[in-house]
Amino acid sequence: MRSQTASVSGRLRSAAAGATAATVWALQEPLDQRLLRCDYSDVAVLGKALTRGTGWRAAGLAIHVLNGALFGLAHYELCRMLPVASRKLALGMALAEHVSLYPFCFLVDRYHPARGEPGIPPLLTNWRAFTQATWRHALFGTLLGRLA
Repeated sequence: MRSQTASVSGRLRSAAAGATAATVWALQEPLDQRLLRCDYSDVAVLGKALTRGTGWRAAGLAIHVLNGALFGLAHYELCRMLPVASRKLALGMALAEHVSLYPFCFLVDRYHPARGEPGIPPLLTNWRAFTQATWRHALFGTLLGRLA
């Protein structure tokens, strides 16, 4: 019974860590947008895919935070299976996700219903957007590893 409670507690802590890291990512987006002079926003990509009304920001943030929580759960399970330090694993997972999923920006560039609107510039060949995504994933992985 005790290990079951610890397991649930660990999962909840990891999900909360992922949600918190995703929230920090979203809150710092305006800063990296200014520094890199690129209007790319993951919250906009997610939110404007669901709604074009005034609620896109709340929808995008909710999806982003939920994704962070699920990523935190995946991190927890991999930590239990792999003999790798939690912090290194979290950063590695986040950067691996970035590198493996970035080519799918082609789909955003071609099919996103709000492509070209604020927050959704062309992405696939945009080195500034790639740099932003690298920074955001590194930040997320570092925070997840520290908090989980």
